[in-house]
Amino acid sequence: MDKYLKLVVKLALTSTLGFILTAFAVAAMAQTLPNHVDVDAHEDVFNASQVGAIRFLTTTDFPPLNFRNATGDLTGFHVELAEALCAEIDIKCTMQSWPWEQLASALENNQGDAVIAAMAVAPETAKLMDFSQTYLKFPARFVGRQEGQLRSSDQVKNKVAVRKGSSQAEFLAKHFKALEIVEYDNEFEALEAVKFADVDRAFVDGMRASFWLNENPDCCAFIDGPYFSAEYFGAGLTVAVKSGNDATRRAINIGLRRLQEKGKFTELYLKWFPVNFYD
Repeated sequence: MDKYLKLVVKLALTSTLGFILTAFAVAAMAQTLPNHVDVDAHEDVFNASQVGAIRFLTTTDFPPLNFRNATGDLTGFHVELAEALCAEIDIKCTMQSWPWEQLASALENNQGDAVIAAMAVAPETAKLMDFSQTYLKFPARFVGRQEGQLRSSDQVKNKVAVRKGSSQAEFLAKHFKALEIVEYDNEFEALEAVKFADVDRAFVDGMRASFWLNENPDCCAFIDGPYFSAEYFGAGLTVAVKSGNDATRRAINIGLRRLQEKGKFTELYLKWFPVNFYD
């Protein structure tokens, strides 16, 4: 797991936890919002007797997805998503925290039924797990200064900051060859370079940048995009279950679809992410 990502989000968390959901209510209708779940899927029945309670496993070190708050309670986007999902399908659920490196073995050893902790869909995990539908992806975004910003990527010229060795840097080099790429050690430095006009734009992970933008609202904003690529930026967030546990996976997929249909998923997204990185 990316330690820098955790640090950036954790530093921003103090100010973002107080962010009020109702401030987004009017604007939300005009925004581009996460909608990766197939709301047209007709499957809406699962055998509750085969599922019973769902024992979710997560970690405590990845705010705002899953972490312990000041009073020690497990909370975050993933915790509330699991609670909403279980309420929607009328299934009892529990949430346990495990060290990241033990999640896969805990699931394999039946210590839990589902992992909701940004477990990557990869060849090594696919041998042991099955995955739900994707519910959230992390696109790459251009970030530029508010004053005189450009609105179309084909107008972006001159210097663009990226994190050295990142997937965003690779994507930029392949698809925007006319741009002059300036590499930085981390995304914070790349974004600060935009803030102080050392470069014209930064091309970075949208979720990470959203927390930085929340701290710098008068400086900068997202420009163009979002850019999605499973090859470069991953398949997105899913819930993992033990391989062959189709009953639980089906129930989770049905719950995710219902939450999307009713707008509850959007409410959770806007609550936990201070700046919409899809819009």
